[in-house]
Amino acid sequence: MRIAVIDGQGGGIGKHIVEQLRKRMPELDILALGTNALATGAMLRAGATEGASGESAICFNSDRVDIIVGSIAVMMVYGLLGEITPAMAMAISASRADKLLLPIQRGNIQLIGVVRIPLPHQIEALVTEVEERLKGK
Repeated sequence: MRIAVIDGQGGGIGKHIVEQLRKRMPELDILALGTNALATGAMLRAGATEGASGESAICFNSDRVDIIVGSIAVMMVYGLLGEITPAMAMAISASRADKLLLPIQRGNIQLIGVVRIPLPHQIEALVTEVEERLKGK
């Protein structure tokens, strides 16, 4: 199973996701997809198998993985302070991969009915979901 972790800016959230995935599932094939080289580098240092940066890399690889993880902002045009282009949002949204997204609420978007919990707990729940899906395949 191949998992894409998508992040931007400094790659902090993606870095934490990769660390936890690698810690609990060392054999997992993790593709770090950063909107920029800084984000990709952070995820590679955290243990991603390989990585690529930019719009072309995200668009090309979104449909070549089994699961996409990251914050919900990766599917929003101009999410991550404008780093998500319309083409990226469309490629991620249209991908046949399962999308496991963290409900990080910033800016003028509020997800109603979502309980706000600390980011480390959200990441743990995400990693547990990935583990469950791996067991099912």
